[in-house]
Amino acid sequence: MAWRQGRKRAGDAVGFDLRMRAADRIGGPPKARSDSRSGGARRSSNSAPPRETKKRKRGARRRSGFGRAIYWGFVLALWGLIAGIGALIWIGIHLPPIQSLEIPKRPPSVLILGLNGATLATRGDMGGAAVPLAELPDYVPKAFVAIEDRRFYWHHGVDPLGISRALVADILRRGASQGGSTITQQLAKNLFLTQERTVSRKLQEIALALWLEHKFSKAEILELYLNRVYFGAGAYGVEGAAQRYFGKSARQLTLAEGAMLAGLVQSPSRLAPSHNPDGAQRRAAVVVADMAEQNMITADAAKLALAHPARAVQQAGGGSVNYVADWVMDAVDDLIGKVDQDIVVQTTIDPNLQSAAEQALDDTLNQKGEKFNIGQGAVVAMTPDGVVRALVGGRNYSESQFNRAIDAKRQPGSAFKPFVYLTALERGLTPDTVREDAPITVKGWKPENFEHDYAGPVTLTQALANSLNTVSVRLTLESGPEAVVRTAYRLGITSMLEPNASIALGTSEVSPLELVSAYATFANGGLAVSPHVIERIRSGDGKMLYDRAQPPLGRVVDARYVAMMNTMMHETLVSGTARSASLPGWQAAGKTGTSQDFRDAWFIGYTAHLVTGIWLGNDDNTPTKKAVGGGLPVEIWSRFMKVAHQGTPPSGLPGLSTGWFSPAPAPPPANIAAPVVSDRGNQTNNQQGNSGGLDFWLLDKLFGRR
Repeated sequence: MAWRQGRKRAGDAVGFDLRMRAADRIGGPPKARSDSRSGGARRSSNSAPPRETKKRKRGARRRSGFGRAIYWGFVLALWGLIAGIGALIWIGIHLPPIQSLEIPKRPPSVLILGLNGATLATRGDMGGAAVPLAELPDYVPKAFVAIEDRRFYWHHGVDPLGISRALVADILRRGASQGGSTITQQLAKNLFLTQERTVSRKLQEIALALWLEHKFSKAEILELYLNRVYFGAGAYGVEGAAQRYFGKSARQLTLAEGAMLAGLVQSPSRLAPSHNPDGAQRRAAVVVADMAEQNMITADAAKLALAHPARAVQQAGGGSVNYVADWVMDAVDDLIGKVDQDIVVQTTIDPNLQSAAEQALDDTLNQKGEKFNIGQGAVVAMTPDGVVRALVGGRNYSESQFNRAIDAKRQPGSAFKPFVYLTALERGLTPDTVREDAPITVKGWKPENFEHDYAGPVTLTQALANSLNTVSVRLTLESGPEAVVRTAYRLGITSMLEPNASIALGTSEVSPLELVSAYATFANGGLAVSPHVIERIRSGDGKMLYDRAQPPLGRVVDARYVAMMNTMMHETLVSGTARSASLPGWQAAGKTGTSQDFRDAWFIGYTAHLVTGIWLGNDDNTPTKKAVGGGLPVEIWSRFMKVAHQGTPPSGLPGLSTGWFSPAPAPPPANIAAPVVSDRGNQTNNQQGNSGGLDFWLLDKLFGRR
């Protein structure tokens, strides 16, 4: 103890203290500890007051936090720069070389016109021909700039302000309500990219937009955009949209119509005026207001456009005209080969008749189709020389694009019998020739009449008018099934026909188009028919690529036999299975048909003005509920033909003249026996009741014998 005190005194004497202070210790001063024994805290005599210590700690933390922010900001900026460079490298790797980028050649469009020059449909990836910007009314491009990219003329492909505005609007609405893409970006997407929404595709879009702005002028970019953008309802390009929605060229658009088209770009499927006219008009009003706000149009012009909003025109023929358009496209390929330029196809379709045919089919099936279990139908109407005026391939094109008028092969039933009777007439029989309507057996096959009863001896006119099956089979066996098949081929049937006895009842399948074209031979006096729908094809710049100038195909049926057939088939409408047909003031003829188990119902009827065929049935070939040719098909035919003949002066069928085309045949001789049928299917000719042969029959008719 004495030593320690002496040491302390010695230290004091030399003026320094060798003891370590608390602040000099590693880790700083120790925390104050409470003295349990004294109940207070002991502080070092050298420590700062508590309040000053806290202030120093806060300042140190502020300086430390600010430094860390600068540090991490620098780090993040560096990594962002690295990521940006990497993204640019990635985009460059996945884009084609800039020097190889070219504006893709615009796919060709096909504009399909009706008889009166009205647009029926468009086909091809692009819906309308390209229109130069200078040929459009100035308010049309202005409308697109106003609503899609108001800073189009000031930015260089990408608009940061527009992107920011869109982001803010999206956040406020909590959803993707606006887009920030410029017109140039939209064009880049349409030209080079897919429609997927990914970050990588967006980066590619920006890079390509910058390239487009470097390579093309603003006017060129806007023109490309207007001719490529999609407007809904299958319409691409401003010309295609103008034709589709307003039935006119884009060169003739009004301000209201141009504003409506500009408004569609945001959501073509939702705002298409063909099915959402109210939504399209509301959007068009927004476009007009934006144009006025940006001084692109005057206040008076805006008021006029808002007071008279645009309205879409009803497309000719509705949806059914698309069946025609599909057929036209197939025919174009046959006539001029591959389409590598814009073309305009002038067709023979009458838009009014197309609409009438569609309406007659739809209305009838909507009212009675379910009752008879009929799911589908087809209508073909052509002039006697094969010019197709209307063609309906089904009830609803949007639900089924299968063209039943052309591609469906169905059993014609009794509608095939005219070929059987023509074959018999050409072998010496006449409409007054008598055959026995009685049971018949052919190699175990026992054909029956529809009513399951028999009339006994009847004339051929009576047999055809009342569609007696047994007589048709007897005539087929007399002439030979091969001869009947050759007759059908000669008149224009192209489907494969089986030369057997059952051909008498129409068991071989044919299409509505070929059956109607074959009947046209009776309507035109015996000339061959080649049905056609295309008259001319021109290029977009007016060059003639095809002009139909096919000479007549020649006579395939002698006029005398045509007269007989027209007389017999006219009786079908007077007293036979089609007696419910109604076409006042016109001589008409035709034949009904019903296939086995009521699977198909037909009526092919004609005048000197028009030949029209109706088919009804089900695509899966299931039976109808006893639908027959003399029922709904005749009803549809009558409705359509009344419209088709309005305003047309009546004319007679070839070989018929007023006063003698409704024969009342004399009773057949009582001694006519039923023909004998051999096992080979051949039958001995029995020409008793021929009234003295062909020439004598004609003289009888001409001089009024009843």
